Amino acid sequence: MKFTCPKQELLTAIGITSKAISSKPQTPILSGIYLRAEGNQLELQSTDYEIGIIYQLAADIDEPGQLVLSGRYLQEVIRRLPGDVVSISYDNQEKITHIQGGNANYTLRSMNASEYPGVHRLEGNLRFTIKDNLLRSLFKKTVFACSNDESRPVFTGVNMDIDGTTITLAGTNTHRLAVKKQVFDEPVGAMKLIIPAKTISEVLRILTSEVPSDVEVTCSFNQISFQYENIYFTGRLIEGAFPSFTNVIPKNGTTCVTMNTAELVSAMERVYLISRTSQYNFIKLSFADGNLHMYSSNPDIGMAEENVPASMEGPAIDIAFNADYLIDALKVLESESCTFSLTKPLAPVLITEPDDPDFIYVVTPMRTMH
Repeated sequence: MKFTCPKQELLTAIGITSKAISSKPQTPILSGIYLRAEGNQLELQSTDYEIGIIYQLAADIDEPGQLVLSGRYLQEVIRRLPGDVVSISYDNQEKITHIQGGNANYTLRSMNASEYPGVHRLEGNLRFTIKDNLLRSLFKKTVFACSNDESRPVFTGVNMDIDGTTITLAGTNTHRLAVKKQVFDEPVGAMKLIIPAKTISEVLRILTSEVPSDVEVTCSFNQISFQYENIYFTGRLIEGAFPSFTNVIPKNGTTCVTMNTAELVSAMERVYLISRTSQYNFIKLSFADGNLHMYSSNPDIGMAEENVPASMEGPAIDIAFNADYLIDALKVLESESCTFSLTKPLAPVLITEPDDPDFIYVVTPMRTMH
């Protein structure tokens, strides 16, 4: 096996495929990246059995072949090579891989490529195509609300409900709920599945195109895959049934408050500086007379308060929240303004934005009112 390719393109490919390498691999072979050179194309693969990645790039292939190299050392070596071009060749007799760039030469021991499990492309029950910017929005506006508690697996992922022309994504940790819809021109099919938050986070790192590009999504009963440009990503789904959430969405708020999103986030982050190190981790909000008054305190540090102008309808209300739950949601909003719909101090609050009526966020207040 022998090939030559641009250093930066190979480094990008290694950086993406290394995301599927476990920090504690089940077997030594899974610590490696599989490389296959054939025709005029180099293919890299990696998997930890939970997710798998295939990355393809153009290369000058002098001798076709396959090998597996340590993902960690391959990345470090390629990153430090001088020059803009890298050449890699594998000696079958020595079982040694030679890596050359500029005036530098390295050798790495190879693993047995025939033992690599490989990433197999999914032949699913349902397949649809969506623009990457729309998929990014669906994922970004729901994944942040997922739980980190592995003892309740269904809440560590985003529920995807495909029903005809509508796809609805929902993430929750039982204290907050984020829901985002996307309507297609043509029917997509019907299916319900739960995508792990970790999988979504990795997909979001891959979807970086500035020009809208197609993503082909394939779903089966236990796996999902994404084909995006020259990258193929597949991941296992979470087993279980996602609970119905429509009944927890507040219907009619008695107090409606609209504020500038950027002003609100900035002020909230400043007030949160004081409370975030405390066990309570809360901020108190007082809505009254066209104004939002924010307050937080920590007996070991001090106190913070700030006012934000607000357009308000309905009676005044005092309410307290886990500050993270508010800031996380406000940061994914795309509109200049946002609206809080409230009823009483301990009732869930609905947060919406005018530029995206297909997104809603529900958050439960805290009882702690120190």
